[in-house]
Amino acid sequence: MTKRKPSQSPKAGLQSIRQILFDYALEDKGGRITKEFQDYGYRLSLELNDEKNKSLYIKLAKVVDRPLLEQARSFVKDAVNVRHKGKLFMWTLNKLRKGEPLSREKYES
Repeated sequence: MTKRKPSQSPKAGLQSIRQILFDYALEDKGGRITKEFQDYGYRLSLELNDEKNKSLYIKLAKVVDRPLLEQARSFVKDAVNVRHKGKLFMWTLNKLRKGEPLSREKYES
């Protein structure tokens, strides 16, 4: 938010709220994200380092239940030495949707 050059009003002391708000120029952020699920999907793609497939994550955020997405996100976040976080996320989400348990025993030796 940047301040514009203040306009001169006849009353030196008080300005209307409209004039105060008019004096601030809002930055244009592109207007691409308008809904909450779009924001969640975009942030998820950034967290998984998979911006190339951000539309996929936005679609998942719209269609799939949020607790499943959060559980898959948490699983990927806790994993170490992962080359492709996006692939692990999709694998985990697929397992969760099928109702299969996520096992870490074979990786923790």
